[in-house]
Amino acid sequence: MSLKGLGSYENRLLIILAVSFGFAFFDRNAVNYLTPYIVGELGLNNAQVGLLGSVLALSWAVAGYVIGRWSDAAGVRKPFLVGILLVFSACSVLSGLAASFPILLAARLIMGIAEGPMLPVCLAIMAIESSPTRRGLNTGVIQSVFSSLIGASIAPLVLVQLAEWFNWRVAFYLAGAPGLLCALAVMRYVREPRSADVADKKAAAVTGIGGPWAIFRERNIWLCCAIACLMVPWLMLHQTFLPLFLTKMRHLSNQQMSQVMSVLGVCAAFVGFCGPALSDRLGRKPVIFGLCSISLATPLAALYFQGSTLILAALMFIGWLGTGTFALFMGVIPTETLPARHAASGMGLVMGAGEVIGGFCAPLLGGWAADQTTLAAPIKIAAICAFSAAVLCLFLKETAPVKVGIPAIRPESADSLP
Repeated sequence: MSLKGLGSYENRLLIILAVSFGFAFFDRNAVNYLTPYIVGELGLNNAQVGLLGSVLALSWAVAGYVIGRWSDAAGVRKPFLVGILLVFSACSVLSGLAASFPILLAARLIMGIAEGPMLPVCLAIMAIESSPTRRGLNTGVIQSVFSSLIGASIAPLVLVQLAEWFNWRVAFYLAGAPGLLCALAVMRYVREPRSADVADKKAAAVTGIGGPWAIFRERNIWLCCAIACLMVPWLMLHQTFLPLFLTKMRHLSNQQMSQVMSVLGVCAAFVGFCGPALSDRLGRKPVIFGLCSISLATPLAALYFQGSTLILAALMFIGWLGTGTFALFMGVIPTETLPARHAASGMGLVMGAGEVIGGFCAPLLGGWAADQTTLAAPIKIAAICAFSAAVLCLFLKETAPVKVGIPAIRPESADSLP
C-alpha cells in the first residue's frame, strides 16, 4: 500500500491533527518532567504528586466521553477542536503561575477537561477522511507518533533544560504557546467533515449496531475498556513515578533521567506509527497481544537491571513498544466495531474508562504505595497491569478489514483544501 501524495487533504489533515495532539500531550506530560523542581519549591509528597496526575486523568475521562457524545449529537467537530486547543494552552500558563499545590491542582483539573475530548474528536474526523486501508496507520500517527515525539521525547529535554536555564514556571509558560498556533492551523486548514449518515446506514446493516446505546452491548468495546484500565495505568505509573524512581532510587542525574525518558519517547513514536500500520496487514488481535506482552520489559528492566544507563535505556526502549497498543484499543478497534456516527462516543467511553480507573486511581494507588514502601511499588504495579492486559487481548474479536473481509466504509471526500 502506497501513501497518497503529500499534497492530499488526507495527509495534510493527518499532520495538523497529529501535531495538535502532540502538543496537547506535551502540556499534559510537562508536570511529570518538572516534578523534581516543583516538589522542592511547593513541598509536595508522593501522594500529592500522584494526585496531580489523577485529577487531570479524571477530568480528562469525564470530558472525553461527555463532550465526545456532545460532538456526536451536534454533528460537528471543528469548533470543539479549536476551543480545546485554546483552553489547554491557557491552562499551561496557569500551571506556571501556581503559587501553591491547590492552584496547581486546579490548573491540571481544567486542563483535563479541555484535553479529554481532543483525541476522540480528532480520530472521529480522521475516520471519515481516511482511506479504507489506512485507518490503522492514520490512527497510529495521530495518537502515538507526534504525541510521543513532541510529548514524550522532545518534552523532557526541552522542559528540563528550560527549568535549568530559568525555572519550572518559565517552562510551563512556553509549553502553552504551540497550542495557540495549532488552533490557528485548524481554523485555517481543517474543514468540517462530511456527514457520515450514508456510511453509517451501510455499517449498521453489516454490524447490526444501530442506536447510541448499542455500543454498550459490544464485547470489543468492553474488552477495550478493560484493556484501557490496565494499559493506561501502565503508562501513567511510569510517566508519573519513573522520573522520581530513576533519580532517587537508581541515582541518575536529572539530565540522565531526561535522556532515558526521551529515548522512551522516540520508541513510542516509532511503534505508534509501525504497530497500527502492521495491524492493517496482520490483524489487530495478534499485534495488540504481542505489544502488550513486550511491555513487561520496561518495568522489569527499571526494577531489576543493574548495568549501565545505556543498556537500561535500551531495555526500557524495547518494553516501551507497548505504547503501540493505545491507538488500537482506543481508536482503531472501537472505530471498526461501531458506525461512524457513534465513533467519538465509543472512543470517549474506552478512553474515559482507562482514565478513570487507570489514570485517576493508579497514580493515587501508586503514590500511596510509594509512601508506604518505596518508589519501586508503582513500577511493580505497572508490571502486573501489562501482564493482565496481554491476557485480555486474547478474547478480542478481530476487526481488521484484511482479516474479516468487510471493507471500511466512509463518505467520499475531496483531495483539496478549501
